[in-house]
Amino acid sequence: MTEVVEQEAKAATGHASKYTRNNPFMSTITVNELLTGEGSEKETRHVELTLDEGMTYTPGDAVGILPENRRQAVDEVLKALGFKGDERVLDHYKVDIDLDEALRTRLAIGKLTRGSVTQFAKLAPEIEGLKVMTGPDNKARAEEYCWGREFVDLATDFPGIVKEPQQLFNILARLTPRMYSIASSQVMHPNDVQTTVRVVRYDAHGRERQGLASGHLGERAPLGAIMPIFLHANQNFRLPEDNSAPVIMIGPGTGIAPFRSFLEERQALGHPGDNWLFFGEQREALDFLYKDQFLGMQKDGVLTRLDTAFSRDQAKKVYVQDRMQERSKELYDWLERGAYFYVCGDATRMAKDVELALLDVIARGSNGTLDHAAEYLATMKKQKRYQRDVY
Repeated sequence: MTEVVEQEAKAATGHASKYTRNNPFMSTITVNELLTGEGSEKETRHVELTLDEGMTYTPGDAVGILPENRRQAVDEVLKALGFKGDERVLDHYKVDIDLDEALRTRLAIGKLTRGSVTQFAKLAPEIEGLKVMTGPDNKARAEEYCWGREFVDLATDFPGIVKEPQQLFNILARLTPRMYSIASSQVMHPNDVQTTVRVVRYDAHGRERQGLASGHLGERAPLGAIMPIFLHANQNFRLPEDNSAPVIMIGPGTGIAPFRSFLEERQALGHPGDNWLFFGEQREALDFLYKDQFLGMQKDGVLTRLDTAFSRDQAKKVYVQDRMQERSKELYDWLERGAYFYVCGDATRMAKDVELALLDVIARGSNGTLDHAAEYLATMKKQKRYQRDVY
């Protein structure tokens, strides 16, 4: 379904929302609590936000959050550029605002990109230090420079290049929303949307850094704070239409979010299909997200099977894909029963490792080759029985 047709369909059923990324709803934060225990290497939070009337979502959808750059980061950029912040600029829609507001709400001053370096270098083509980072031949050098740096580092390393504040709109990308998988069922929570956020913090090149949206939610979003949001449909990550079909969910870390939504939905609507959840994190005592709720669901029979992999709780690291291998016979039996298989989380390694493990499970279960397993998986994809939400 195209986005336009989808919007028309929603309008026809009265589910269209007037709120978009360009016209967000000013939501109120009603819950913002730490899920990880003291001493965990990770800071993962559960956040609940109010919805306006007519805002609807389906398990598998995302909530778009429009964060602001933090005050300290804005001040550092102003200082590096030698501007005060009261200079006037025109934003992307030609609206007249001051530079401070532009840096806070319009421009991506965080993670430095090669594109920004290239545009910045155009203002001073004679500077050798910039010249060696532009052009296709210098791609690797530019990427090495950008790694772990933000715009403030570039402005500090090459001072006096930006003469006019308006030039920043050519150098910097637009501040874009961050999409978070929804972690709740609206059947169970009609007036709010919930999500699971890993707060990113790190040190690089002598500065303390933090993720844009996660940092905002982690330390500048107390109860009662206002956060601009909108809802984003994801038609490619949906529960089976047949609510008696079995469901297998692989969700390590914050990848657990949509599966909490799936399970709440099936619980609230009394779906008879079996549910099998694989969850992985570092330590059970500190990082078992939504532990009480999932154990309660298991006790009530909503969660048919629950397999966990806590990588740091034993000498040899164990991950969700290892648990899949250990349960390969039962997994294959579920697939043969028509189970839908879902993966959410890290795209770079986890999702690939899980797919390799799944191919191995299929090959072993069917006494076939990996080629046969690949065909089996291709059929699952066509039937929409293999769905991924990876990032």
